[in-house]
Amino acid sequence: MPAQRPRAAFEPLSPTLDVADLVKSSPNFEDAVRIHCDAIDENGLENFEKLVLLHVIVRGLPLVVEGFDKKLDNAIFSEKWLKTHYSAKKEDARDLTTKKSVPLTIGHYLKNMPMLTDQWNEYNYKDTGLQRLYLKDIDCPKIWHDYLKKIIPPFLFYLNNSAEPESFEGPGANPIPSKKRHSKVAKAGDLMSCLPKDMRAENLMCYIGHEGTFTPAHQEMCASLGQNLMVDASDGSIENGRPTKPGSSIWFMTSSKDRNSVAEYWMSVLGHDINIEDHFAQINAWRGAPFTTYIVEQRPGDFILVPPLAAHQVWNRGTRTMKVAWNRTTVETLERAVNEALPHARLVCRDEQYKNKAIVFYSLKQYSSLLDSADANVSHARIQQLQTEFEQLFSLYTQILLSESFSPAASREKNVEYIPFDSNVTCAYCRGSIFNRFLTCPSCAITSTGDELPYDICMECYVMGRSCACISKLKWVEQFKWEELMGKHETWRQQLLRFDPDLGKKHRPFRVERDEMGKRSLAHICQEELKRRPWVDITKPKPVVEEVVEEPSEPEDENRPAKRRKKSKSKAPRCHICKYVEPEWKLAFCSNPKCSLRYCYGSLYRAFNISPQEVLETIKWECPKCRKFCSCGACRKNPRMTPFEPTCISLGHDTSKVADIRSVESLVDFRHSNLSWLKKAGSDEIGRLRKHQEEADAKRNQALEDNSIQVEPYQDVSQNPGYSQLELAKVAQAAYYADYTDIPVDPALETSLLAPNDSRG
Repeated sequence: MPAQRPRAAFEPLSPTLDVADLVKSSPNFEDAVRIHCDAIDENGLENFEKLVLLHVIVRGLPLVVEGFDKKLDNAIFSEKWLKTHYSAKKEDARDLTTKKSVPLTIGHYLKNMPMLTDQWNEYNYKDTGLQRLYLKDIDCPKIWHDYLKKIIPPFLFYLNNSAEPESFEGPGANPIPSKKRHSKVAKAGDLMSCLPKDMRAENLMCYIGHEGTFTPAHQEMCASLGQNLMVDASDGSIENGRPTKPGSSIWFMTSSKDRNSVAEYWMSVLGHDINIEDHFAQINAWRGAPFTTYIVEQRPGDFILVPPLAAHQVWNRGTRTMKVAWNRTTVETLERAVNEALPHARLVCRDEQYKNKAIVFYSLKQYSSLLDSADANVSHARIQQLQTEFEQLFSLYTQILLSESFSPAASREKNVEYIPFDSNVTCAYCRGSIFNRFLTCPSCAITSTGDELPYDICMECYVMGRSCACISKLKWVEQFKWEELMGKHETWRQQLLRFDPDLGKKHRPFRVERDEMGKRSLAHICQEELKRRPWVDITKPKPVVEEVVEEPSEPEDENRPAKRRKKSKSKAPRCHICKYVEPEWKLAFCSNPKCSLRYCYGSLYRAFNISPQEVLETIKWECPKCRKFCSCGACRKNPRMTPFEPTCISLGHDTSKVADIRSVESLVDFRHSNLSWLKKAGSDEIGRLRKHQEEADAKRNQALEDNSIQVEPYQDVSQNPGYSQLELAKVAQAAYYADYTDIPVDPALETSLLAPNDSRG
């Protein structure tokens, strides 16, 4: 594997860091926008919802709503309450130093938090051996869930399914009873709620941390929206006879529009992949970044809204921080998930917990029913919202079905197995959720231990060359009858036409859409590749074949006769770039009848950013040389050629540690990076980042233009620091004393902290 460039090291934050001074220390640091929850009372939930849409989703900027600490009941949102009710509950804390899980009880962890905090000071905070135990991703107590449901604006709350609940008492609650107020005919705040209960991903979680614990830089899963409320923190008072240090969390956040710049900066400069959530960036790395970083010091009552695909990292400080967090899926995030987040997650084999394609299907079913049942009491605005989201969901549904449709030239695929959809089928390679059609290997279903374990592969992975070692002879499986999906598509299309007959020009019958795709669908590609790719009998040893590779000839001298080149003993085709002999099914053939060149998929991927799917879905694919951008050594000398420069870095990922052990990569070895091609191209990292920035600005401006009719004009507070919070809102309208000696917290830590404190540690 080619050598990777150096990776930026982890550097902790000092306990004495002043956040206000930090923001002032760099021109690309800014405070995130804050409003007080009282402003929601004055301007109403509807205007607040518009603000969230415009600021967080369209503009892609973080938003902090403060003041919820006045609405929380300190009797239950406290360390004391947790000890009383959940002291004996066992959880796995994450040891961030050793990257291992540590089993302990909540009571034991809470008891030892002062000791875990007191080990840090301004002199030793960089010590790599000190213990960092983070109690993260633990289930939220039901009483907390029920209380928060009463005070969090309904459209922002976990699994919100429709309108404002009768029990809502939070900011913006309408004190006047109204029949319309409790109508169930309204769009869902979280489309995850449209799934059957047993299919939903449970993501309402609690996070309890001490000084020095952190969450590495990452994006919310599946492009979802993040909500994070700090419900409690130590305040510096004496607790249980011990002094505490004030608790807070420092957030480093980016905007959605900068996601490509962030991803490229993480790889090209820091040597990490933002999709893998394994690096907490240094302050100097944020200072040197070519994008704006929004900084928040979160304290109790601060409710942070995280934009989709916006990278962020969190650092906890003080004796204790306690937060409740959840994710929401909306129509906007579904579109970004299907087209952007899931392809990235698939590449690094990050499991998909949210079942996005299934959410599209079940949300359409719910919205269709709601629109059919709507009566005259439902406001026109709500009906319009439903219709708008229904159309967006329908477009996604059409896109999904087009990808799953078989070749129109072939008759029905024979011997397709049917298993009813239960949302539990995942790809053995990328761990993505499979909605309907996929491939399964009958030869690999029986493991060496005799247990039956199916090898199921999604179409996206198979097109990339990922599969079991058999490579071919896989069988088709579907989880919905195709006629049922087609019937739903036409029923929902007709429902759209009843809203607006002019939509018939945009949403045509499925057969018309399929015939005019202009490219092969994923299922069509898989059909053809199953015929092309060879079957490997994994029960027989692979024969050793001695491959004869022709050495490239030296440049000829005009003053001497050319040397006779040695003829290769192999007649197999070679890749135009790497010159390796490959079987035909591993090579992309140019469709130009005057061109006989072949390119291996690995060279296309690394040298030209061309994925196997891009080649295979194109009906008449032309090679880079015919398109005048080939960058091989010979073509670079051609004055008519403009050598291609890779637009982004690919560091390479060894997925063998994640994918099913029966898996192979037969087209592209994704462990290899494209750094050597960037070096050949003399790639300008700053120029590449600047290009991403310009593209992001253009997309953001287009999004604002597209939404100008739906929402009122919004003035960016960064251009008017004097904007008040109210004006900003108006713009958008088990017992504590149990024996814990058998639970592993570092004994040396407890011993050292019982000794008299030394100011230098």
